[in-house]
Amino acid sequence: MGKPSREFQIFVKPAGAACNLDCRYCYYHDKRDLYPDAGGFRMAESLLEEYIVQHIEAASGPDVAFSWHGGEPTTLCVNFFRKAVDLQRKHRPAGWRIQNGIQTNGILLDQEWCRFLASEGFSVGLSLDGPAEMHDPYRVTRGGQPTHQQTMRGYELLRRYEINTDILCVVHNLNVRYPLTVYRFFREIGCRYLGFLPAVERAPEAAHGVSPYTPSAEDYGAFLSKIFDEWIGRDAGRIMVQAFEEAARPALGLEHSLCVFRETCGQIPVLEHNGDFFPCDHYVDREHRLGNIRETPLGELLDSPAQRSFGEAKRDSLPRYCRECEVLAMCNGGCPKYRFTWTPDGQPGLNYLCAGLKRFFLHSRVPLARLAARQQEPAARPPKVTAKVGRNDPCPCGSGLKYKRCCGAR
Repeated sequence: MGKPSREFQIFVKPAGAACNLDCRYCYYHDKRDLYPDAGGFRMAESLLEEYIVQHIEAASGPDVAFSWHGGEPTTLCVNFFRKAVDLQRKHRPAGWRIQNGIQTNGILLDQEWCRFLASEGFSVGLSLDGPAEMHDPYRVTRGGQPTHQQTMRGYELLRRYEINTDILCVVHNLNVRYPLTVYRFFREIGCRYLGFLPAVERAPEAAHGVSPYTPSAEDYGAFLSKIFDEWIGRDAGRIMVQAFEEAARPALGLEHSLCVFRETCGQIPVLEHNGDFFPCDHYVDREHRLGNIRETPLGELLDSPAQRSFGEAKRDSLPRYCRECEVLAMCNGGCPKYRFTWTPDGQPGLNYLCAGLKRFFLHSRVPLARLAARQQEPAARPPKVTAKVGRNDPCPCGSGLKYKRCCGAR
């Protein structure tokens, strides 16, 4: 099997859409309907090994990254992942390094889980929407009960075991109105890396064409801009905010690392619990199923014409309004899933968040260019460091990026 012609990251869903919560804005709930006869959502051990073998074969090495997502992957219990790590060791070529990341709501984390995650060097993405009054309305149990206290218990366990933890905050119609309250909460709890994910769902039957929990584009832009002003004044280089990392990359001469801002997409496909392959987390449906790794090797699916066409459509379908935009390099039209509105001259395909993203990019462009210029000055460049700075730590140069995405990548 040949190597894919480009780098990739796979969101593997070993438990499918199964989850112990019933978050109101979750876009993955209905994916269970794709498998009405599944009985249970658990990747078979034989398929787990086949996937690991194929993933390693497709990787260029010597670093191989696995990303475990859901649903909620911790519903499979820690022994499933012990087995996964054993299989990775079994099939890892000599001299190669395996990295694992897992996205979780944190509810099921306990000392056994954290001992395992720490000993195996897992990175953890934790879903947390801010303080309780902004987290609990939407992130609830199947019985409708709040979950903030349980999530914070999981977070404190992760900190106690010194596990590298990124926080993912969904931005919805409630917390979007309190940007500094949200940001300061994360700073106060010791967050080192923070991602904001807008909760955008198209709902043509609704009054404004989107779900009630979807923030307005203007509010989202104001949310990012207000946090940016506080961040750049006191926290740049100490707290990494994914949106700000991405906005800085064009000024630093770096390609975007986040798929929604890349010129093309398709580099982060999804592997479902039964081996089905889909081009993107937002396009897991019958129409976009591209195959199954038990029938077609993963490397072929990653480089297939259908996968490439899916990714290139993001660039090729941009309306003229976007192509002529002064911040095109910072945005590239955003996520195709959100391109369901119209440009001022009536063309379809404008991103729902366009006005907000443009406001933020214009607002942050000059300060980020100054930050980039300071970093690129020879006297400002830090000495090469490897032992004292972890790949996911803030870069010592003060760029506000992770070390691995800044000086560590040079």
